[in-house]
Amino acid sequence: MNGYMGFPDKKSGKNAAGRNKSDGKNQWWPPKMNFWNAIAISVLVFLLISGVYAQFGTQQAAPQTVSLGTLAHDIEKGSVSSLVIQGDQIVAQYADKSVKSAQAEPNSSVTDTLARLGVTPAQLASTTIAVASPSGLYYWAEQLAPFMVPLLFLLFLIWMLSRQVRGAGMQVLSFGQSKARISMPDDLKKKITFKDVAGCKEAKQELLEIVDFLKNPKKFIDIGAEIPKGVLLMGAPGTGKTLLARAVAGEAGVAFFAISGSEFVEMFVGVGASRVRDLFHMAKNQAPAIVFVDEIDAVGRARGSGMGGANDEREQTLNQILVEMDGFEQNQKVIVMAATNRPDVLDPALLRPGRFDRRVTIDLPDRNDREAILKIHVAKKQLAEDVNFRVVAERTPGFSGADLAALANEAAILAARENRTKIGQFDFIRSIEKVMLGPERRSHVLSPKEKEITAYHEAGHAVIASVLPNADPVHKISIISRGRAAGYTLKLPIEERRLQSRREFLDDIAVSLGGYAAEMAVFGDMTTGASNDLQVATALARNMVTQYGMSDKIGPVALESPIGKVMFGMGVGDKEYSEKVAGEIDAEVSRMMSEARARAVEVLSAHKPAFEAIAKRLIEKETIEREEYESILVAHGIALKGEPKIA
Repeated sequence: MNGYMGFPDKKSGKNAAGRNKSDGKNQWWPPKMNFWNAIAISVLVFLLISGVYAQFGTQQAAPQTVSLGTLAHDIEKGSVSSLVIQGDQIVAQYADKSVKSAQAEPNSSVTDTLARLGVTPAQLASTTIAVASPSGLYYWAEQLAPFMVPLLFLLFLIWMLSRQVRGAGMQVLSFGQSKARISMPDDLKKKITFKDVAGCKEAKQELLEIVDFLKNPKKFIDIGAEIPKGVLLMGAPGTGKTLLARAVAGEAGVAFFAISGSEFVEMFVGVGASRVRDLFHMAKNQAPAIVFVDEIDAVGRARGSGMGGANDEREQTLNQILVEMDGFEQNQKVIVMAATNRPDVLDPALLRPGRFDRRVTIDLPDRNDREAILKIHVAKKQLAEDVNFRVVAERTPGFSGADLAALANEAAILAARENRTKIGQFDFIRSIEKVMLGPERRSHVLSPKEKEITAYHEAGHAVIASVLPNADPVHKISIISRGRAAGYTLKLPIEERRLQSRREFLDDIAVSLGGYAAEMAVFGDMTTGASNDLQVATALARNMVTQYGMSDKIGPVALESPIGKVMFGMGVGDKEYSEKVAGEIDAEVSRMMSEARARAVEVLSAHKPAFEAIAKRLIEKETIEREEYESILVAHGIALKGEPKIA
């Protein structure tokens, strides 16, 4: 239903400025924390000290206090084994291990006091008498602890608060410093070379000139050649622009400074320009070096669009980048590389000769490149003997390098989930659909009626794609929900192609309307399942009229740009054509959609037995693979399309 699917569109030591490199190996002390964390830690420390002090302070129970007369009587009876004199206290140790204390008379010895109370010298001789010295570290610690512990805690709290104030001041002073991640040439763990990048043959050949200059600048200087200052990497998301930039630095063996365009811009005016100056200062101190700015369109969009005002922070940052690139001395040996997937929104001043005058386009990988990329991503994975990367590459047209990395990872996850130690071919095939559409939603159970509608809907897509000459062949049909789609029809091109013809577009529109036509033909009603198909088909028809010049009535005129006008400060309602032409465009789009619907209805009527057989098999099995599907077509007299050509 909504899941009809055709060709998929698819960073020890210091840096140059003397600051610690951001390699994740921060010192453990002093810890970095905010004000409330400091308060919390201080309270915890205070409670811990208080608890320890209370524990030791109450570990021994205070002895029972008795009078001197009682103590003398006990000594006469012979029940006291020893006496310990501690200042003005007499601590008696009894034969039964009990301890009692008595208050000694001032200005009188203990023996004289006991003698006056009737204790004879013979009785006193049987008792051991010791005098505890009131000096020593333990004594003073015991006396001073009640005063020193709160004082030490107060000093600790003051120190923690002063650190926070001092740290905040240092952050203010470093606010304008660059946040670039630095990779030095001797860091083997982060080093990447062209061997780690599959495909991109033309791009790597173009970048070898930059590598050659960084490694052997003398031969260029001797002949009078000027150093290229900027290289712009352009390509779709996930095609490996950042990876190629790192590979250039690895091949040349130079320092690599990487930063995102969005990291320059802050809420305070002038911070972005300051960070640009600091970044280029660091790079010059480490020359030869490469400065890599990812997503440069974040700060490099065309100026004068009316957004942000005359003092826009983004524009100031862009102006500083332009000034720094012009300020490079001849043979400075610092190359600026930037990456973007929107080169058409960049300011013309960035692209003029002398700045980013080297522009390298990185295309989506072809079949051979996809096979090589897959082999790199599975280098550390355990594979079964049946894995055939050629087949996987054939079933993934339009996949970028990032998509293929996700595909290999999903295959490993599927194998591990099923408690297998090796990844099989079936894991890769299942992962293709998971990357395209999302995981299966088997818990999303359709009612019998919805299941029947979905089966006829997907069968309509499949039959029309198999009959129309310019549509891609079907590889799989399923009515098992994936992502937001209740069902899907997977069709892939016979061979790689960069251009599409008008006839191919018209057949694609008819295939998109196959589910809509099937619902109307079988049930006499339509559902919301065709909503996504209608959106895709309508957008394609409008692009044919307004961008590709494929309308006989409108003619070869580009009325709209694929770039949104809003980014240039124009309103959504602003158009470059009159209302009369807008009406003609709407009429042409409507005509194309109506003709495509008529073709879809005609194909389904002419091949109704095959259409019914496929729908019933889907209701029964829920999924039909290519071999079984083609056997049904042959049985009903529909010729098969050619096999994919091996490049």
